[in-house]
Amino acid sequence: MMIASINPATGQTVRTFDPLTDAGLEEKLARADAAYQFFRRTDAGGRAQRLHTTARILEQEQDRLGRIMTLEMGKPIAAARAEAAKCALACRYYAENAQQLLADTVITAGPAVSYLRYQPLGPLLAVMPWNFPFWQVFRFAAPALMAGNVGLLKHASNVPQCALEIERIIRRAGFPDDVFQSLLIGSAQVAHVIDDPRVKAVTLTGSEPAGAQVAAQAGRQIKKTVLELGGSDPFIVMPSADLDRAVRTAIDARILNNGQSCIAAKRFIVDARIYAEFERRFVEGMQAVRVGDPMDEATQLGPLATPAILEALDQQVRRSVEMGARALTGGQRLPGPGNYYAPTVLADVPRSSPAYVEELFGPVAVLFRVERIDDAIRIANDSEFGLGASVWTTDDAEQARFVDQIESGMVFVNSMVASDPALPFGGVKRSGYGRELSSCGLREFVNIKTVRVTQ
Repeated sequence: MMIASINPATGQTVRTFDPLTDAGLEEKLARADAAYQFFRRTDAGGRAQRLHTTARILEQEQDRLGRIMTLEMGKPIAAARAEAAKCALACRYYAENAQQLLADTVITAGPAVSYLRYQPLGPLLAVMPWNFPFWQVFRFAAPALMAGNVGLLKHASNVPQCALEIERIIRRAGFPDDVFQSLLIGSAQVAHVIDDPRVKAVTLTGSEPAGAQVAAQAGRQIKKTVLELGGSDPFIVMPSADLDRAVRTAIDARILNNGQSCIAAKRFIVDARIYAEFERRFVEGMQAVRVGDPMDEATQLGPLATPAILEALDQQVRRSVEMGARALTGGQRLPGPGNYYAPTVLADVPRSSPAYVEELFGPVAVLFRVERIDDAIRIANDSEFGLGASVWTTDDAEQARFVDQIESGMVFVNSMVASDPALPFGGVKRSGYGRELSSCGLREFVNIKTVRVTQ
């Protein structure tokens, strides 16, 4: 089956690609293994220089690169340019910090010296999603390359131009050929790559079923995995919060990336004392969101990435309403070409409905009214997911309880959840395991070798 780049704003096919044959895939795996034997011994300072060059390319060409992202998956062009710039930030972070973070760690000194040495593992497979087609890749690639590993990218099949462009950027920056390769393959070929003994570990960002399948396959081969899966992040607002700022941020957090982000706020849990005012402002704000052509600088919300995603979201909302949820605004597809869905706010959502228990990957918000902080924490934790959480309160005691008791990999107080190269990123429960970014992400795919030298 052809791999196609389809414009989600129009439904038109932009370009098609032939997937790799079995022979072509074998050639790429062999080249990755050969490249690793050389690259693992290269100077870390040279790798850092090349990452700095990568950052310059990303910044200087962010408009061109942003247009490729927008064309393939529909995010607003301003957000796409910002994504390219954020990738440059990650490259610089690791170029400037990785050598220190990977330096030997002395454990004991004296007659017997003990220390840790961090060494690369080999070729790594990254199975990456379409929603942040550059950022997701570079937050894997930058630390992997700085550690001396080699990258193999199996990108989402609807963003092949992004995948190939990333490979070209890394090569243009001076990294040796075959140190980073994009594999234009279908999902059925991923298992073969995982099984290959030359591939040492796997990282995946994507859906729960995909994560479970990849983890099981890698587990049979005793290979490490890092999984960043779905999220249904709570956004909790208490009476002491700055309500104006909380509402503005809530809208931004829900429509981020057209609502297609694992860390987008999805469940808005609001104290009863301010609920009515929050609901009024939030609904008005969602109704005012500018929906349109993602290439238009004024657009805030573009199309969903594929017709299948649009259909799934529409069915989740419809079933939830049929079960008793109220649509305060939106609740339907928008007419015309493209995969557009109206900004939607649901309330009175039954606990058994899709809007309560499933991740809503699109511009659909769910409101909850709570009487006390205990209820807010209970509802926040009443989810199979545990990626991030945003809490809004200036009360020190409330902040302490939220930080301590919310079951998630990240808690942001009085700001929306966001990724940062210096901060560990990842979740608990069915949101996955392991961490990306920061020193934690850098050390996920290295051999932490214990050394003890006795004189």
